[in-house]
Amino acid sequence: MHPERRGWGAFGAFTLSGDLPRERELAAIEAKLATLNFEGAFLTGCAAEVSALRAAWQECATRIYGNLEPWETVFVARHPQRPLVTDYIHHIVQDFCELHGDRSFGDDPAVVTGLGYIGVHRVMVVGHNRGRSLQERVACHFGCAHPEGYRKALAKMRIAAKFGIPIVSLIDTPGAYPGMEAEERGIAQAIAANLAAMPRMRVPLVAVVIGEGGSGGALGIAVADRMAMLQHSIFSVISPEGCSAILWKDGSEAKSAASALKMRAEDLCSLGLVDEILPEPLGGAHRNHAETAATVRSFVVRTLEELSQFSTDQLIERRHHRLRTLGASYEQACTSRDAIGRASLPTQVGRRISA
Repeated sequence: MHPERRGWGAFGAFTLSGDLPRERELAAIEAKLATLNFEGAFLTGCAAEVSALRAAWQECATRIYGNLEPWETVFVARHPQRPLVTDYIHHIVQDFCELHGDRSFGDDPAVVTGLGYIGVHRVMVVGHNRGRSLQERVACHFGCAHPEGYRKALAKMRIAAKFGIPIVSLIDTPGAYPGMEAEERGIAQAIAANLAAMPRMRVPLVAVVIGEGGSGGALGIAVADRMAMLQHSIFSVISPEGCSAILWKDGSEAKSAASALKMRAEDLCSLGLVDEILPEPLGGAHRNHAETAATVRSFVVRTLEELSQFSTDQLIERRHHRLRTLGASYEQACTSRDAIGRASLPTQVGRRISA
């Protein structure tokens, strides 16, 4: 149940279920607030205590979420109560009509596509679906799409391009499905086809990383004219666990890998790979779905209004320029380090490998 539906706003009863040890203090305060809320109808004189607890929660949440470590950000991005693509559709997409199937193999529930309105703009929504309950997550392969999911996305995007409808991508996946059946049905080719087709789409493309953006599974719907990330989301070529297993042959180094990968929104924005960071409610997006969705809606509407000022040819030219210059700031930084005799790899990675 959403915190706002319990009438608590930012002081809902959600906790991180022990994911972040530093949040145990928050969990204790929330438990007291929940008790007082339940007993409030039978007790008098508890208003001062509730006010003090809320102030303590505010101070504690500001301290914790104002200084999250990279590894802690990973857990927030993967939080089980974080809003999913279906929550965003519920809150900000009017008259949504879901479209199914890839017209070749079947329908992949890990990818949701459909037409609707965000503000006054008619859009095609394409997003990863991780599922909420265990049954839903298993059905959605925990957000890992099969080839038919990417082919479904491409087919719907081509429909949108045919009728001049902007495309909004909501990214939230650990990566493409890694199983044998996905390989047999051509997962690499399906993602590559999307990467080749999306830059040529003659409609505005807007992408938002709402949770976890992992590897080619995220890139398959992430080509865009403008990309934003929620404040506590992550976007990376590989998961910290996978990076740790490859570089250090030990999954226990995932915390170090999370720092080295520069996968947080602030890191990617500073490198010029992401255009904008969208603020989350205090305590993370999982504490107030409606407020987070409103922030995403505002970004999408504002961006579509800006992109509508360009002609189709200008839109594609600007998109191609953006894609060709991705990573330019990183290359410049590497060149500067080389000029003074330093390694071209990021300092943290280079130091760890040499050790």
